[in-house]
Amino acid sequence: MVKPKNIVEYKKWLKDNFAIEVDSKMENHYNSVVAKLKSDFQGSPVWTELLKQLEGFNNEYLATTTYQLFLNEFKPILVTKSFNSFIEKAFRRNIVFNKSWPNPPNSGWLMPDNWFENTNDILRTYFVVKYLDGVDFFMDKMEIHLKGVGLPCNTSFEARDEGYYAVHIYTQYDFEIPKPNWDTEKKKIQIEFQITTQLQDVIGKLTHQFYENRRIIIDKKNKKWQWNYNSEEFTANYLGHILHYVEGMIMDVRNKQLKK
Repeated sequence: MVKPKNIVEYKKWLKDNFAIEVDSKMENHYNSVVAKLKSDFQGSPVWTELLKQLEGFNNEYLATTTYQLFLNEFKPILVTKSFNSFIEKAFRRNIVFNKSWPNPPNSGWLMPDNWFENTNDILRTYFVVKYLDGVDFFMDKMEIHLKGVGLPCNTSFEARDEGYYAVHIYTQYDFEIPKPNWDTEKKKIQIEFQITTQLQDVIGKLTHQFYENRRIIIDKKNKKWQWNYNSEEFTANYLGHILHYVEGMIMDVRNKQLKK
């Protein structure tokens, strides 16, 4: 098989080799599923009880540090991955990062019959804390909450070359979702909780597009961004690393003041 080099070739590869058509029918089904996921989880006790606890978490952190945990009136929202972004993710999993090509990746092909349960960020949310130690504090609270309601909890500390720093927590929740024929089926779907700082949230929004664009490039022989000092990517990504270091320095100063 000829390896697809872009999304257009990937869609043709799906059609030629698996008789899978990426069309409006597929997109409509995908959108109906993610809308159902968001609606069901938004009304679940897992989510509603978590929202009720945020003020208590903030007060506990404030009593310990004399600082607020969250920004004023912070309230997290649930977001879903768009169809185009999802197809790009499948392209990366099946093609770009597939070291076994032309065979399936170690986890198997990511295809319409399995992709909802095998993708970890179709439904996700973001928690933005003010200071670096708030990430660990809130991570502990999230783990206790999820385990307390009987849900699995897998935590990942993200520190990427592109200057991205955050904690990702993954859990699984039982959903009943529509099938393409409008029958329904039960699946365990992963949900992603991202925890980051105020400064990293700002820089993350600036660098995300650079990161997304580079992830779908097949030919990685081009000049690495770390050496292209004239590029916007160079400035924005290294700013992410610098801010992470500055946040560590802020914590050092804060801790010394508390000990006085």
